[in-house]
Amino acid sequence: MQQAIAILDSGVGGLTVAKEVMRQLPQEKIIYFGDTARTPYGPRPAEEISRFTHQIVDYLLQFQPKMIVVACNTATAIAIEEIRARLTIPVVGVIHPGARAAIKTTRNHHIGVIGTEGTIKSSAYEHALRQISPQIQVVSLACPSFVPLVERGMFRTDETTRVVEESLSELRNYPIDSLILGCTHYPFLADIIGSVMGSRVTLISSADETAREISTILYHKGMLATSNIVPVHQFFCSGEPRMFKSIAQTWLNEQIKVTPVVWQVPNII
Repeated sequence: MQQAIAILDSGVGGLTVAKEVMRQLPQEKIIYFGDTARTPYGPRPAEEISRFTHQIVDYLLQFQPKMIVVACNTATAIAIEEIRARLTIPVVGVIHPGARAAIKTTRNHHIGVIGTEGTIKSSAYEHALRQISPQIQVVSLACPSFVPLVERGMFRTDETTRVVEESLSELRNYPIDSLILGCTHYPFLADIIGSVMGSRVTLISSADETAREISTILYHKGMLATSNIVPVHQFFCSGEPRMFKSIAQTWLNEQIKVTPVVWQVPNII
């Protein structure tokens, strides 16, 4: 039960999920892998994303985690069923939790989804939403320029504001009242996205709902950590570590003030 929860992402986006897990489940150890050397995943062919995801999972399995969390929406849409088929431990994605959160939030049954090209092309959110509520109206939009901005730490610059405004201009013509941030990088830009979309639109991040799903699964399987020892989290990135570490320290601020963190750069590529 003291084994870690392994979280993987194409870069820093999955830190939004890691932060919620650390907040909701403070006794759980986290091993995080951000594939910063090969981000973004969105424009890549499906077979390449699948290969990268399997490669990272194989790397993480050496630590014998009790659960794998695919915190990348693109990887979830393309590879999660393959990962589940080959592992005996629970594998959690971020798409269905995000869809459930949006269904709970919407009042007029019009939901928007923004994500990477790969996620939007897969129609994964649309399928997940309509599985729960067939009458839901969904409008989806790829925003490929957002992930590179986040990976460069450009959360509140004038350039970022301009890019977000231009990217979301057509979405504002639809009567949506809830907008799924269908990429775990996008919550880093939530202030600007929220300002552009206006107060009538509620932003939905899958991070909170995903952490609740992780907690529920571990509880029902009797796998929650029981030790009172403060866990030591491990954070890996495949690319240049300075920006990754800077973004992670800023985002996880309160969580890592009381929890030791080890920063490492693996060689898997």
